[in-house]
Amino acid sequence: MGEKHGGFVTLGIESSCDDTALAVTADGSRVVADAISSQIDSHSVYGGVVPELASRMHQEAILPLLCKILAEAGISSPRDEIDLIAVTAGPGLMGSLLVGVMTAKALAQGWGVPLIGVNHLEGHIFANVARKEGDDRPVPEPPFVSMIVSGGHTEVVLVRAFGDYELLGSTRDDAAGEAYDKVSKVLGLGYPGGPVIDRLAAGGNPEAFRLPLPLAGSKEIEFSFSGLKTAAITLIEKEKAEGCEFPLADVCASFQRAVVESLLSKLKLAVKNTGVKRVTLSGGVAANSALRAALADYAKAKGVELFLPPRAMCTDNAAMIAAAGYASYMRGNRSTLALSPNPSWSVW
Repeated sequence: MGEKHGGFVTLGIESSCDDTALAVTADGSRVVADAISSQIDSHSVYGGVVPELASRMHQEAILPLLCKILAEAGISSPRDEIDLIAVTAGPGLMGSLLVGVMTAKALAQGWGVPLIGVNHLEGHIFANVARKEGDDRPVPEPPFVSMIVSGGHTEVVLVRAFGDYELLGSTRDDAAGEAYDKVSKVLGLGYPGGPVIDRLAAGGNPEAFRLPLPLAGSKEIEFSFSGLKTAAITLIEKEKAEGCEFPLADVCASFQRAVVESLLSKLKLAVKNTGVKRVTLSGGVAANSALRAALADYAKAKGVELFLPPRAMCTDNAAMIAAAGYASYMRGNRSTLALSPNPSWSVW
């Protein structure tokens, strides 16, 4: 069916949180067209994502975005030109997931096209597989250690093969991205916090304040950012109370240093424990400049093969969902029209 685009054509749909995203891929990884409708401006006034607002905005955005993406891909007859519909079925916000899943099911039934439900976190792993035109990065071949870092997740996974995963460790409490957002809110920097803290940290001294490194003495591959978040907030309140000029850049740099060192230390432990010297990074926090630089330095020093997705592929997107869905479909997995979203779906 997908001969027009040079191979098997997948329509990917992602709506797990506050971004409505659609993409068309060919042969599993080549991105033919993709588009995202962001809700950041609408949620930023509340300091975080409002689930009911998010689901309503998904409903408003998804069909116009579908028309846009089909036109961009040059698809005039989806029934004849699309081979598979891949949709995020969890984890995520229930209302947001429902919009994407119900849309995918309606399209699959109306067009007579196969359907596959995709785990959002597995999708993030495939952010290092999907390729836009001109992207000649090598594709990571399993086995590899994958670190997924976002606003809702901080996990390290051993990918023995695509579809064969072992969770090596995760956070006990807050995710790294969540800690960024909460510290940003206290600093009055808005939502999302990661990009603005990263930008301000570039002009600060990361050694200005010694914030605690979570679980630094633990031999377990696990994370905890609640204590670091509290320590950072306490520092901010103390500095503000002293009445002097507030060292905003230094606070951001010191907080970011602690987050990055915590993430890197546990990734090093995962590489040591598994003996697998191939690493991928994904998730919204994977766009962080300090984390990317620290990983690059570590990989160079230790002979580790490192795969970093383009920044545009770090945040939630449908190209990674299409790539993951294609791979799952080729492994023989199928979904029926009884597919239901699962906000707490764990693929590990």
